[in-house]
Amino acid sequence: MEIQFVAASAATGPNTALARIVFEGEALDGALGQAAAASRFTGAKGQTLDILAPAGVDAARLVLVGAGKRDAFDALGAEHAAATAYSTVKLSGLETLRVETPNGDAELAARAALGLRLASYRFDKYRTKEPAEMKPSIRKAEVATTDPDGALAAFPPLAALADAVSFTRDLVSEPANVLYPAEFARRVKELERLGLEIEILGEAEMAALGMGSLLGVGQGSMRESQLVVIRWNGAADKDAQPVAFVGKGVCFDTGGISIKPAEGMEDMKWDMGGAGAVAGLMYALAARKAKVNAVGILGLVENMPDGNAQRPGDVVTSMSGQTIEVINTDAEGRLVLADAVWYCQDRFKPKFIVDLATLTGAIIISLGNDYAGLFSNNDELAGDLLAASGAEGEPLWRMPLPPAYEKQIESAIADMKNTGGRPAGSITAALFIQRFVNGTPWAHLDIASTAWKKGSTVPTTPDGATGFGVRLLNRMVQDKYEG
Repeated sequence: MEIQFVAASAATGPNTALARIVFEGEALDGALGQAAAASRFTGAKGQTLDILAPAGVDAARLVLVGAGKRDAFDALGAEHAAATAYSTVKLSGLETLRVETPNGDAELAARAALGLRLASYRFDKYRTKEPAEMKPSIRKAEVATTDPDGALAAFPPLAALADAVSFTRDLVSEPANVLYPAEFARRVKELERLGLEIEILGEAEMAALGMGSLLGVGQGSMRESQLVVIRWNGAADKDAQPVAFVGKGVCFDTGGISIKPAEGMEDMKWDMGGAGAVAGLMYALAARKAKVNAVGILGLVENMPDGNAQRPGDVVTSMSGQTIEVINTDAEGRLVLADAVWYCQDRFKPKFIVDLATLTGAIIISLGNDYAGLFSNNDELAGDLLAASGAEGEPLWRMPLPPAYEKQIESAIADMKNTGGRPAGSITAALFIQRFVNGTPWAHLDIASTAWKKGSTVPTTPDGATGFGVRLLNRMVQDKYEG
């Protein structure tokens, strides 16, 4: 969708929907006041009123979008209001949407444009017979402001962020017969055009490094496992200690020999959402030329149940030298992260590591569908993540890492086992990963609840792949680690 910033006084066209942001408790005049009263529209956040444009309004339709109290309106509010306006009229048959920003503020106008970009995302590459009336008709969006030049100047890093989120959403949306580990790696390799340095390690290279934990997960698949190393050197000192991010990339998860039930298994194409988010973050950092050195590690595997598949009861040796008894082959993501996290800290000696993984169904039971779980061995890093989470509207909730629960992953024959059973399942999974951190400041984000939405309630996030994590990590790096 084309987006333009226009002067607040610019004329609109006849095939235009005009969106006006309305604050709760502020009276509307004349016909608009009557229409609002008749429909119980009060300006509450998320409310809309879609009417034929009244006399004196040069547009085909007028959409009033409630934004809540004026004094609480912020950048996220501007994003959500613009996104709500788009969703209201996207199937209207009109071709242009104009969003009027309150007070004409340039920064809010730029954030409204970001909201439009994110809300208009659509993964439709495999649709061949969709009726025209089901396809969005809006082709162009205009964001009206008293300072269009200022908004245009503020928009490039936000446009880069929108591109990065879309890249992640595309990866997560692809079916597993299209996006398997080697194809995932190939698509990431194409990001070298942005200035990223990318290495791809195959199974032979990982075997030479001793990555028995990661390789065990993929041994039942005909698709070769991959480890992708992404580097961005944007700091003035190219040798400065990097920040690091590690993503679980299980391109399809059957559960292996501990096979999952058939119902809902199709959703396991997005079990690579953590790796998708790390790839999107590195895209964003490179596209906006972030002044930081950063490393992204993607552990890409497919968990399949053929005759060579890993068995419950097998013992594998990780790159760290620690041995793991595999109790359940469906607790595979932590096995991938064990080697990927160790490799990251051993090779790059980063300031910190944040890993992202669609790791446990237990986190959904704990936190529902809107919060990701945050586990960390470092209060400062956890605080930075929580601050960025609030600023970008990607909610985190910090969970405990009680040492007493370590007992649940003790093994009778190895250094540890890969699952501690149902009680505190997300916590014991995080405690397992922590054993491979080796003292580095670390945070684990369990995004099983947020990587994919069915019935999304966030205006900037259509149903399906969300790209969760790209925004909050980009914000954390921008606010705390760029120099």
